[in-house]
Amino acid sequence: MRLPNSLLETLEVIEGFDKPAFESVHTSGEQVSSIRLNPFKKSAPHAALLYEAIPWCEQAFYLSERPSFTLDPLFHGGAYYVQEASSMFLQYLLRNILKEDIHQKKVLDLCAAPGGKSTLLASLFSDGLVVANELIKSRAAVLVENACKWGLPNMIVTNNDPDHFKQLEGFFDVILVDAPCSGSGLFRKDPQAINEWSLQNVQHCSERQEKILSTILPCLKAGGILVYSTCSYSAAENEQVADWLVQNRQLKSINIPIPKAWNIVATQSPEQGATGYRFYPHLLKGEGFYIAAFQKTSEVDSVRLKENILSKPSRSELEQLQSHINLTDPYQYFKQHDDIRIIPESQFISLQQLAKQLYIKKAGIALGALKGKDLIPSHEWAVSILAKEKYPQVNLSLHQSLQFLRRKEFGVNDLPTGWTLACFEGLPLGWMKVLPNRINNYYPAEWRILK
Repeated sequence: MRLPNSLLETLEVIEGFDKPAFESVHTSGEQVSSIRLNPFKKSAPHAALLYEAIPWCEQAFYLSERPSFTLDPLFHGGAYYVQEASSMFLQYLLRNILKEDIHQKKVLDLCAAPGGKSTLLASLFSDGLVVANELIKSRAAVLVENACKWGLPNMIVTNNDPDHFKQLEGFFDVILVDAPCSGSGLFRKDPQAINEWSLQNVQHCSERQEKILSTILPCLKAGGILVYSTCSYSAAENEQVADWLVQNRQLKSINIPIPKAWNIVATQSPEQGATGYRFYPHLLKGEGFYIAAFQKTSEVDSVRLKENILSKPSRSELEQLQSHINLTDPYQYFKQHDDIRIIPESQFISLQQLAKQLYIKKAGIALGALKGKDLIPSHEWAVSILAKEKYPQVNLSLHQSLQFLRRKEFGVNDLPTGWTLACFEGLPLGWMKVLPNRINNYYPAEWRILK
């Protein structure tokens, strides 16, 4: 692997850069695999695979080897998320900034696909609301899939341009902008990306990043937290953007303590001294990453938005539905197309306000559709953390589970007729409907394993 000389030259003056060590780790062929466990699901990969805990993120581990995630039913059931270790520092950063003031927050992940940071935020702010947005339609579909598998009811997935948020002034307590960038931090994982890198592209990305930030910053409440990150090494996309935020957008840089042993490099932007954190693969087990946090100091009142009236199930529909599900926590039921969905009651007004302004791909959890006297349960509900105790569950073997995930035939004897949860090691994978002479597989066709 030959790194661009123009990149190496620009990094010479940046704190923590060591050219021989940097080049060596990129030519070593070493790959680091890491996952973050779902704290709301009991299943997890075998302990021998979880080689070492990642120090800056709870329930996150380096793996002793990279398995075939596609052929692991626990992956499809949302027991864990495969995420790059450096990016998981987001959890430590926000915990240290917010401390006890972490509850009931409204959070926006503006550039969210494929969903690693969004699912992390949904777990961290489990009693709040996380809006995961993606502009590109195809990537938004991947984001929906990963949000469904993670299974938390406090997520809303939207498919919007940042400009579509302009009416939501002062709405969010925390905004993450993991900005589109030149991608040099991922050269070790994706050597092909080197061919697309150029100084011209770095400058283009820097200008685009400032435009995105300018558009979305009015949506952050006074005193709210902006987190900015990239997977780029270039100062033009990192420290220079931090300077611009402090100088032109009146944000206050936030500094947090970090253990020396982690080898995360704290840098100061050249003009305003804004603190950022750099991750170098020759210093730690992770890819190239930059992250910085800021507090909004300008006093802008939140705008009171009109509530959109979402359709709600009728009393008879609710009575019929509640014969299938037993929820102890307070949820609000609403309808979207044929599906009846739920979201935590405390977040329903926020959902109505968002629905007035944005194109929502997924909100809360779809329970299913009522067809006559029957409920056709949703796959979202199957893999969610919500109760499903009124339905029988059947544990499948590894072979049977993979056949189920391929939507192929598999033999299981003595099953009760009706809707049944197919599980692997106690983790629900999806629904099957057992009939006297066959089993109908309701795993989503578009998510099935093809290999």
